[in-house]
Amino acid sequence: MTGTRIGLIRGDGIGPEIVDAAVRVLDALADLAPGSRGWDYVEIDAGADTYRRTGVACAEADVRRLRDEVDATLKGPVGLPDVRTPDGTEAGVLGGILRTGLDTYANVRPVRSWLGVPSRVRAKEVDYVIVRENTEGLYASRDKGVGNRWAVTDTLLATREGTLRVARKAFAIAAARRGAAADGVRRVTCVDKSNVLRSHAFFREVVTEVAAEFPQVELEYRYADAAAQDLVLSPERFDVLVMENFLGDVLSDLGGATVGGIGLCPAGNIGDGAAYFEPVHGSAPDLAGRDRANPVGQLLASVMLLDHLGHVDEATRLRRAVSSVLARGAVRIETDGTVTGGARAVADAVVAALRD
Repeated sequence: MTGTRIGLIRGDGIGPEIVDAAVRVLDALADLAPGSRGWDYVEIDAGADTYRRTGVACAEADVRRLRDEVDATLKGPVGLPDVRTPDGTEAGVLGGILRTGLDTYANVRPVRSWLGVPSRVRAKEVDYVIVRENTEGLYASRDKGVGNRWAVTDTLLATREGTLRVARKAFAIAAARRGAAADGVRRVTCVDKSNVLRSHAFFREVVTEVAAEFPQVELEYRYADAAAQDLVLSPERFDVLVMENFLGDVLSDLGGATVGGIGLCPAGNIGDGAAYFEPVHGSAPDLAGRDRANPVGQLLASVMLLDHLGHVDEATRLRRAVSSVLARGAVRIETDGTVTGGARAVADAVVAALRD
C-alpha cells in the first residue's frame, strides 16, 4: 500500500466527520500491514463551502489532479441547502462536475442486508448491485433544460458507446459475483421503460447485444415500475441490475431503504481512467457537530476503494470489521439512521475490531 495516492474530498455538513472516521480506519489498516508507511492522501477543496468561498464547487485544476495525480478518491457528501447558484439550483453538488470531468461512466451501488440491522423486507438475505449509467440519461440535461414560464423540456440522451460500456461493466460485475441470494444464478436485470420511451428501448437493445459476450451470466428484463415492487417483495432474486441514470438514482435509494437506510450504502463512480467512492446519502448539515453522524456508508465506500485499488485483503478485513460491530451491537443504527456517539464512536469500534 505504500505509495498509494488517495484523493480526499471532505465535503460539507457531516462530511468532514465521516471522512475523518474513514481516514482513521484506513490508517489503522495501514498500521497493521507489515512494512507499510501508510497511504498518501491528496486533499482536494470541493463542495458547497468551496463554492461559497471561490465561486466554483471544484476548480478545473483540481479535477485534473483527481484524474492524473491520484489512484482513486474518497469523497464525503457535499452540498448545503442555502448555497445556491443564481438559477436557484444547489451550488455545491459535484456529480455533474466529477462524473463527466473524470468520465466515471458507471455508478456502482451495492445493496445488502447486515446482521444487527433490522431489514424492512421479508427476505432473509439481500445482496445485489445496481449499476447506474452515470454520464448520460435524463441527467445529461443538467443545466441544459429549455423552457419558459409555461413549459420546460429536459432531454434524455442514450448513446451506443455509453450504453455498451456500462452494460459491459454490469456483466463483468455479475460474472465475478456468487449469484443471486435466492438461487445462486449469476444474473443481470435490465431495468427500463422500453414500453414507453424509445431511448429505453434502445438501452435494452444494446444491453441484449452485450449479453452475448457473457454466456455465463443470465439476462432478464424488468420495467422500472415492476422492478420497484420486486425490490421490496423479492429482493433476494436480484444479482446485478443495470439501468439509465435517473432510474438508477431513484431505485438505488429505494433499495437502501429496505436494508436499514441509505446511511449504510456506498457507491463507486468508476471509469477507465479514474474512480471515486462515496456514501450515497447527503451532507445532513442539521446533524453536523452533534455526534450523531453515521459513517458506515463512508466506511463501506472505503472498502470499495480498497477493492478497486487491488488491496483485496485490506478490503475484506475492513468489511468483516464493519459487519462484526453491526452484528454484535457495538454500533447501533437508530430508526432515523443516526448512531449514538457519531462517527468517532463507530471508528473506535471498527478500529478495535480490526485489531482484535
